[in-house]
Amino acid sequence: MSTRAHDSAVRRDQTRPMRTRIMIALAGVGLSALMLTSGCGYREDICNDGEYPAIAVGGQGGSACFPDGQEPTAPYVRYPEGKVPQHVDDEWDVYWRDHGIDANGVIIDG
Repeated sequence: MSTRAHDSAVRRDQTRPMRTRIMIALAGVGLSALMLTSGCGYREDICNDGEYPAIAVGGQGGSACFPDGQEPTAPYVRYPEGKVPQHVDDEWDVYWRDHGIDANGVIIDG
C-alpha cells in the first residue's frame, strides 16, 4: 500500500468514530425533543376504561371510580350532568376541589 493510500485509510478510520459520536448525539437530542413535546400532551384519566367518577356527599368532597352500569355506593353520588371531570387537572377536576355536593344534589361552595 502506498503512503498516500495508507494516510487516506487512516484518516477515514479516524473520522468514523467522530461521525458515530455525532450521530449518537443527534439521536439523543432528537429523542429528548420527542419526549419533551409528547410529554406535554399527556393527560391522565380520572378513572380507568369501563369506570366513571362519583363524588362524595358533603363539603369535604372526594371522589371514587365505579364500574360502568353500577350505581355508586354511599356516601358517593354521580356528578351533576355536564360537570363530570374526565382528566386530572381539567376544568371540572379543578372546580370540584373547591366545591362539594349535598344529599339533594345541590352544589356546595367550598
